[in-house]
Amino acid sequence: MSHETIYRSLYVQTRGVLKKELQECLCSPRAIRRSRHVTQKGLKLRKIKDAIPISERPPEVEDRAVPGHWEGDLIVGSNNSYIATLAERHSRFVMLAKVENKDTQSVVAALIKQARKLPKELYRSLTWDRGSEMAGHAKFTMATKIDVFFCDPQSSWQRGSNENTNRLLRQYFPKGTDISGCSQAKLSAVARQLNERPRKTLQYQTPAEKFEACVAAIS
Repeated sequence: MSHETIYRSLYVQTRGVLKKELQECLCSPRAIRRSRHVTQKGLKLRKIKDAIPISERPPEVEDRAVPGHWEGDLIVGSNNSYIATLAERHSRFVMLAKVENKDTQSVVAALIKQARKLPKELYRSLTWDRGSEMAGHAKFTMATKIDVFFCDPQSSWQRGSNENTNRLLRQYFPKGTDISGCSQAKLSAVARQLNERPRKTLQYQTPAEKFEACVAAIS
């Protein structure tokens, strides 16, 4: 039995109080579930000037063999509060950055600050969705020498490591939570917890162990 069959049973076949109780047991207690293949007709696509499409991303990124390729996104809380989330494809290592506003200047400034914490060998590219918060991607690239690649419209699955990270983060920051009061120290502590979770996809190593091995390899 596949995971999709289980989810369909929970979201489609259950009813009433039982349905609510079962959904609350899930890691991501969302009200409805949509297939990644479902499109939303009539949605106006944001256009990013001089965006480099994901189709031009180097082939080495795809198989995750080379460390240093990141995926990013912005998660939103109540009262206009935001966190920039970053996941490294090879190790699944997570970094979180406090962002004061959703405007591109604030987001790009936070991402530049995070990028400068890492050696250039461990930050080679960044893949983002079509959100307008990355309209200033050229400034980020100029400051860091890191290329930004943009997913195809309505294709968040193309940055799957980051999407999985965001789902895990919702255990700490459920939708509707005001995260404006979270300090960078608090966000770093949450990232540390995520990075110390063993992952089946890493043969039960932790992202921290995997990333530290990458750091040691370039030292």
